[in-house]
Amino acid sequence: MFDFLVSSLTVAGIYGLMALGLNLQAGYAGLLNFGHIAFAGLGAYATGIAIQAGYSPLLGAALGVALACTLGCCVARLGKQLGSDYWGIATLAIAEILRTVATNEGWLTGGAQGISAIPSLFDAWARPWSALGFLGLVLVALAAAALACSRVGNGRFGRALRLMREEPQLAACMGYDLKSLKTRAILAGAALTALAGSLYAHYMSFVWPDYMLASETFLLWTMLMIGGLGNTAGVLVGVLLVQAAYAAVPFAKDYFQLDSDVSGALRLGLIGLILLACLLWRSEGLVREKLRKIP
Repeated sequence: MFDFLVSSLTVAGIYGLMALGLNLQAGYAGLLNFGHIAFAGLGAYATGIAIQAGYSPLLGAALGVALACTLGCCVARLGKQLGSDYWGIATLAIAEILRTVATNEGWLTGGAQGISAIPSLFDAWARPWSALGFLGLVLVALAAAALACSRVGNGRFGRALRLMREEPQLAACMGYDLKSLKTRAILAGAALTALAGSLYAHYMSFVWPDYMLASETFLLWTMLMIGGLGNTAGVLVGVLLVQAAYAAVPFAKDYFQLDSDVSGALRLGLIGLILLACLLWRSEGLVREKLRKIP
């Protein structure tokens, strides 16, 4: 039970980092990024490839952040020619292209088998201290990211992103460079998500193409919509609630003697029910975004 709790909190922390990165783009800037998980995939694969080549985990994480930011620049450039809806579809296509490349380029990514034997960052520690050490690292990273995102959201940059989201023409009239704002929001979210992907690779000791499934992006969107777009506290609430629902399903499976297929359907149904309830009775999320009103 203790190991299960530590594992659930660790996964929740990693997904919290990814969700905070998506919130910078979708919550503050209003960007429909449906391929956000590609940034995490790049971070995970960069870490796996670097470790496989004999380099340090820190270099792998830095390489993942650099690749994610490069992809973010490319994605941001697409937004200059495409409307928001079409741009969202394009991001989904880019993530699927990267997943296909990871599946087929076995010489670099290990193909469908992925890259294994990625060491944890605390392998030298005895159990359960290694798991607790990794959990502590994830929670420190999550706390630092949450504090940074909160300060950004409440600062001038965050107010500019909200203005661009709500009234883009007014923001342009006030002298804001909308393309620059979008690019910086994408880069910040990409870097944070790539770091989460690197931590996930170390935690799982394995990376493979299914890390970049579209369903992972929509899971992050579900966390944001349940908790509340545009505020850090709402993101964390949504992550904890979804992860709690995921963690509760194995107990229901054992108690009701359910098979794996039924338990998988129960997990999806439970998350869908929570999302539907929030959309019907709390459409802005469990923690509503607080906007400054000028009298």
